[in-house]
Amino acid sequence: MNRDKFRRWLNGEADIMGDILDGRTGHDLPRQDQRRLQREAEEVAIVHMGRVIHSERRLFSAWYRVAAVLCCLTLMAVFLYMVAHITRYGAENPRVAEVAERYVERGLEETGATNIVAGMILDYRAFDTLGESHVLFTALVCVMILLRRDRKNMRTAYEDYYRIQDEDYFPTNQDPIARRVGGILVPCILLFGVYILLNGQISPGGGFSGGAVLGAGLVIFASTRGDGAVDRFLTKRVFQWAAFCALSFYSFAKGYVFFTGANGLENHIPKGVPGAILSGGLILPLDIAVGLVVACTMFGFYSLFRRGTIGGGDEGKEA
Repeated sequence: MNRDKFRRWLNGEADIMGDILDGRTGHDLPRQDQRRLQREAEEVAIVHMGRVIHSERRLFSAWYRVAAVLCCLTLMAVFLYMVAHITRYGAENPRVAEVAERYVERGLEETGATNIVAGMILDYRAFDTLGESHVLFTALVCVMILLRRDRKNMRTAYEDYYRIQDEDYFPTNQDPIARRVGGILVPCILLFGVYILLNGQISPGGGFSGGAVLGAGLVIFASTRGDGAVDRFLTKRVFQWAAFCALSFYSFAKGYVFFTGANGLENHIPKGVPGAILSGGLILPLDIAVGLVVACTMFGFYSLFRRGTIGGGDEGKEA
């Protein structure tokens, strides 16, 4: 009953003060009595609100525990079912042998890549690699949500965080030895990363390793030349479009291959001459896409932990 009365008072349909005053108006009472009755009414409202919130929390807690137990039991059942179908220790799994033989014997013919590893992860198991790329992108988005620093969460709206100098970091770009060594190593590292990225289908390498080398080169370049040097060509807009276009191309390209190459259907994308740089069908473009995602993720982590933003050209204009 009291709870219903409290809800009607919140909606403006009832007046608790009317019940407390027993039919008397506020003008008929002294000012001290009016204040006392008002405090009593507020205390009653607070008590009722606390009871409602407490009951709602108890209900939510009960449903939460039931849902957690059901999810745990479901996962346990799935895992136990998978464990029951695992091959016993020491026994041979004919399916695994068939898959390995297929990779080795017909990998070059079906993928067009002389590097069997590249053909496996970007053709036979391209869906797994697509998931791994999205995992990297999701991790980068989570770090941006937690560490990104812009005008929405700064102390004042006029604070240009792009020009903030953090005193907690040693300015390596002012060290003459670091600048000279970086000027020699960075071009070599970037060139080596491009080489690994473009030759993944014909030699050891590919998108993950090449992207890691490119990301390391960008980190060394930013450390030895300063963040402003990287911001001249890798702004926030360029960074976002590079990651978005790389993942979008991978998704649409492999979606096409899944529909045209599954269940024995012929894949119409030419594979080229094995051993040539333009061979392997879509393996080379997919390597480039994966490499861009990995490089952006590595440099994005460094920039977010270093100064709370990725790129400064566009951010400085917004701030």
